[in-house]
Amino acid sequence: MGNTLIEKIIAHNIGRESVKPDEIVTVYPNRVMIHDIFVPFVANRFEEMGFTKIWDTERVVLINDHLIPAAVIDDARHTRISNEFAAKYNLHCVHSGDGICHQLMVEQGYVKPGDIVFGTDSHTTTYGAVGSFSTGIGYTEMSAILGTGEIWIKVPRTIQVTVEGKLSRNVCAKDVILRLLGDLGADGANYCALEFVGSTIREMSLSSRMTIANMAVEAGAKCAVFETDEKSLAYVNRNEPSVNLQPDKNANYYQKIYYDAEKFEPVIACPSQVDNIHKVEELVGTPIDQVFIGSCTNGRLEDIEIVARILDGKKISSSTRMIITPASREIYGKAAQNGLLEILIRAGAAVTMPGCGLCCGRTGGILADGERVLATNNRNFLGRMGSEKVEIYLSSPAVAAVSALNGTISLPTK
Repeated sequence: MGNTLIEKIIAHNIGRESVKPDEIVTVYPNRVMIHDIFVPFVANRFEEMGFTKIWDTERVVLINDHLIPAAVIDDARHTRISNEFAAKYNLHCVHSGDGICHQLMVEQGYVKPGDIVFGTDSHTTTYGAVGSFSTGIGYTEMSAILGTGEIWIKVPRTIQVTVEGKLSRNVCAKDVILRLLGDLGADGANYCALEFVGSTIREMSLSSRMTIANMAVEAGAKCAVFETDEKSLAYVNRNEPSVNLQPDKNANYYQKIYYDAEKFEPVIACPSQVDNIHKVEELVGTPIDQVFIGSCTNGRLEDIEIVARILDGKKISSSTRMIITPASREIYGKAAQNGLLEILIRAGAAVTMPGCGLCCGRTGGILADGERVLATNNRNFLGRMGSEKVEIYLSSPAVAAVSALNGTISLPTK
């Protein structure tokens, strides 16, 4: 039998021709990422294990994004410990306030096709958009990698998801992944790799692929992966991949799923589970108190362009607040240069500095009991954006933008 994309990446990393699903292997990370929430735990555990030196400082990226700017005193403590850890162990790849870790890892070229990458966040699956094996781990595992440069994994089984055809207008990548989550369920891909192929996927931008890879973990997936093509190579400024990242025709798949792109329509994840998927048309007219555009799922320039197109020359509803948080400083700057931020501000939106922001319920915009928010991030769990009595709905940027105009959940038509 041939190999799936993920099997090829793992085999390449360990110097073998092939690997088999469920096999236990030791891999050697090309890069690791630690974000500010976990730095104190990693720092403590690293030294508890007796390590005094990081195996390769150039392969470690430390990013302060969840707790910047500090909302409470303990947030500031995390940032201080993060800076102290970086200085103590001579880390050079450090970012503070530059944007969300997952956006920066791809945007700044830290991840390349064929790489194996681990991060202290579940949405590390995002980097599969450029053809890498990337997944989240805990602080004990990360501490062990920092000291040894290796970690064992089980080779995941692969579920191949094929999407063919052209998506209808105002149907976004977010609708594709939400539909898949509704079909698979929150545990339908446990410890599997989701491999995305097909003409629809090939036509997608890297931003759209990142949206899909980001939310693969919501189905329990270990990782997500896309074929490497000219778009992904251009995005990471590389002429060719380090390994042939095309699945073999005779690869062995745990499951195959097929979608006709024309049958996708705008959908929403309703409270309080990401796989609680309903058509937008079923929820039209539902009042909303706030709209949030941002996160490592949908805070990229492509998303802001969609929102600006819909809001241009209009005003958001007086009954609805709107917060827009670009995923990185680079995206923020481009949106300003292109006049997009002016459109958003004139429409009545509040544009914040880049970072995780409301997605993790920290730096502004949390809601009160009984309020309802429509957001473009990746999770709608109880208590994520305020109290447990806040209702969180998840949608595409297009649905969120038109809903902000009306003050109710609405279908985009423009």
